[in-house]
Amino acid sequence: MTKQNDSTHQQDTTLTNRQGHPITNNQNLRTVGNRGPATLENYDFLEKISHFDRERIPERVVHARGAGAHGYFETYGVVGDEPISNYTRAKVFQDKGKQTPVFVRFSTVIHGGHSPETLRDPRGFAVKFYTEDGNWDLVGNNLKIFFIRDAMKFPDMIHAFKPDPITNLQRVERFFDFCASSPETFHMVTLVYSPWGIPANYRMMQGSGVNTYKWVNNEGKAVLVKYHWEPLQGIKNLTQQEAEEIQKENFNHATQDLYDAIARGEYPEWELNIQFMEDGPHPELDFDPLDDTKLWPNDQFPWYPIGKMVLNKNPEDYFAEVEQAAFGTGVLVDGLDFSDDKMLQGRTFSYSDTQRHRVGANYLQLPINAPKKHVATNQSGGQMMYKRDLAHGQNPHINYEPSMLNGLKEATQSGKEYTPYIEGNLVRESIDRQNNTKQAGETYRNFEQWERDELLTNLIRDLSVCHVDIQKAMLALAEEADEEYGRLLKAGLQKAQNDASASKPLGNIEGNEAPKDAINKGHDAEPY
Repeated sequence: MTKQNDSTHQQDTTLTNRQGHPITNNQNLRTVGNRGPATLENYDFLEKISHFDRERIPERVVHARGAGAHGYFETYGVVGDEPISNYTRAKVFQDKGKQTPVFVRFSTVIHGGHSPETLRDPRGFAVKFYTEDGNWDLVGNNLKIFFIRDAMKFPDMIHAFKPDPITNLQRVERFFDFCASSPETFHMVTLVYSPWGIPANYRMMQGSGVNTYKWVNNEGKAVLVKYHWEPLQGIKNLTQQEAEEIQKENFNHATQDLYDAIARGEYPEWELNIQFMEDGPHPELDFDPLDDTKLWPNDQFPWYPIGKMVLNKNPEDYFAEVEQAAFGTGVLVDGLDFSDDKMLQGRTFSYSDTQRHRVGANYLQLPINAPKKHVATNQSGGQMMYKRDLAHGQNPHINYEPSMLNGLKEATQSGKEYTPYIEGNLVRESIDRQNNTKQAGETYRNFEQWERDELLTNLIRDLSVCHVDIQKAMLALAEEADEEYGRLLKAGLQKAQNDASASKPLGNIEGNEAPKDAINKGHDAEPY
């Protein structure tokens, strides 16, 4: 039965404003007569419309289009036949069967918040673990590598992939201009232009931490580690033509697929796997293990399953949970650590800086971002602060540390700290062992024949509209990667028509003709 308040005759479902005042007329402004004009003291209207004017927060520069869900992670407690504590003291991984709540956000990267989910693009795969030691964010993509290895290049890369600053259209020539000028991108280009560049949906795609991290055990010994999510629903990718057919029917198909699957009880699951190696430069390898344009070969560094994630609850409010969810690569708990991966170092500043810009200085007080444990800090103030992070029994007058007046105290170190020895000159140099095309050739040869065909078709279509110098540079990379790869790409470019426009999404088949088609297929109408 609905409760009744005798003083206001207000029910639980009664519409109010943010001051708690019941709204008795939500259809009409207060006006002089029913035709107006309106009066300035329309408080309920002014509150309603001024909030409406501010309903949006700044869109993410990348990963704007997203979908999300809640669930849990269950640890296996082992790495192969060994206790996981041999490698990390992180509590989230100890004790077989222990479950940790998670929130996951999937996304596309380059395009805006309401762009089609069928576009050729990497997909974001970000997991927030609400652990007993506080939050851990594992922020990655569906593909296991990245375009670049140095964070200095990230703004330029995104500018090149984003729409032209004059026409506001994505332009494939800008994409390939950057990639042809940055040879380390070629492995990622090979993946993105294959069917792996268009996952069928979010449930049936892999995830990866991409960067190299470290695990630290109780003795302070560290190993380098890579994270991989394997979907237990299987993996499905789309060809360009299949994606465009789906886009005609529904440009939100991946968001709908995730929501509907959870709503009907078909909870998606992923197994978390790791690869690890001893910390160090590993000169015996032909690549640097900190280079995120490279895969760690699984015949040398096998995958070990360490846990399973299940998503079993849809968001109750998209904005409050999915849009305001804030992730950062620097959000690590005890037993997890950074490597010297130069992309990881740059991301660690950028992600948290972005959240303060988008959501505000107190973004970590929002329920979706707050850890599911007590928080005690000496931080206060800032936009939208709604509480102080006080500890039980803390002297509220003391907002600094150290103090002898019952303020907050430092925590006790739970295990020996990892203290690697570092020596060298401060330089601005690229890493050694760049080997930019070898793994791209291996990836090409590992593709099934239909995947190779699709890759070449997509590349030829887009490269054919690019400047000849860009074509030559990309051809040289393909030829270096694999003889067949280069030969077929060259032959295809020689046959391709190159009078089409480059102003279209990556890989798009008929995008060049769309403006003309709209005129030719449009139906005449008389003005009214």
